[in-house]
Amino acid sequence: MIASVHGRVAALGPDGAVVEVGGVGLAVSCSPGTLARLRVGDDARLATSLVVREDSLTLYGFSDDDERSLFELLQTANGVGPKLAQTILGVYPPREVRRAIATADHTALVKVPGIGRKGAEKIVIELRDRIGAIDGSDSGASELAGVTAIAPWKDQVLHALAGLGFTGKEAAEAIDTVAADSADNPEVAVILRRAIQLLGRTR
Repeated sequence: MIASVHGRVAALGPDGAVVEVGGVGLAVSCSPGTLARLRVGDDARLATSLVVREDSLTLYGFSDDDERSLFELLQTANGVGPKLAQTILGVYPPREVRRAIATADHTALVKVPGIGRKGAEKIVIELRDRIGAIDGSDSGASELAGVTAIAPWKDQVLHALAGLGFTGKEAAEAIDTVAADSADNPEVAVILRRAIQLLGRTR
């Protein structure tokens, strides 16, 4: 297993980064939040998890080991694959994912694109006793108010576009254009991809 990569960030895209390690460029799939912390030309360390399928090898990257561990734990729940696990961690930080599961906050979980009510209930049932302690709080239902998204979807896309070198004005205008007909809580990856395509045509 490839537990981490450390090297120069050679390229950034809407779904991941290329990190040069020992002269080899490794494609690493990352959430928008992780991508926003990376800059082309800078050195970076990403905790990683290698997902092996019959027709593919995909390396997923995370800002730290805790996020990587939770990514792997989430996939042990029935119906949660690597893409959905990554999406969950793109919407909530690890501590708040644990809180949502430990307190059975289905409302918070269904805000994640791809998770319905039944899916949220399955995740809670299967992971509640394995999710680990929540620092600084008990697991009572009164703590549900603490479960909030890392940032609004628009902020996540803005940060990711900034990491790709676009100005704040360019990014904001592109997001407004591509998200005009979207739902209140659109999928970040889709909006980011459309914005990059639009910005690529206008430059």
